[in-house]
Amino acid sequence: MKTADLLERLAENPAPVKSATGGLAVAIAAGGLVSFAAMLAFFGFRPDLAAAIHTWTYWVKFAYPLLLAVITLRSAERLGRPGARARLGWELLPFAVIAVAALVQWTGAAPPERWELLWGHSHTVCPWRIVALSLPLLAGCLWGMRRLAPTRPMLAGAAAGLFAGSAGAWIYAFACNEYSAVFVAVWYTVGMALVGLLGALIGRWVLRW
Repeated sequence: MKTADLLERLAENPAPVKSATGGLAVAIAAGGLVSFAAMLAFFGFRPDLAAAIHTWTYWVKFAYPLLLAVITLRSAERLGRPGARARLGWELLPFAVIAVAALVQWTGAAPPERWELLWGHSHTVCPWRIVALSLPLLAGCLWGMRRLAPTRPMLAGAAAGLFAGSAGAWIYAFACNEYSAVFVAVWYTVGMALVGLLGALIGRWVLRW
């Protein structure tokens, strides 16, 4: 059969195609539910959450990973498309915001207080908790991105990892009782970066086609 004849026959009976983007959204939602359930099971909401929401540092900690998650999800979806170009733009905005907030808090604190702002009381476990809570989101995102046929699997995996890490950090913010923007700028970013690296390594393998 000639190619032209084959194309003609396929065009006569087009089959409906399910939305790959819809599959990605479902996979991410499922991963998010698992991550949120794990946060509740292992950590629970911070006891002083009602009081904490009246402080600006809580909203910085809450908004930073959420904003990054929204931006990197769009990047991951775009990089899942064949031939998509890598562009850095809005991804830098959340980092700039948290850097300014951390700098304001650092310079406004007395020198003896600054190290407490940096180390807090959970810096040894915070990044790893973020990584753990991000794993279901990373799995869901990578699974959904396989249907989008990315041509740059390592880069697409890194974007998926940054999304999963930031979404996992946002979920962890409900349990974390650290109050410092300096702490968030350093240790939340470390946790999210680790998930981004993990996504790049796994994506190089699972997103190939």
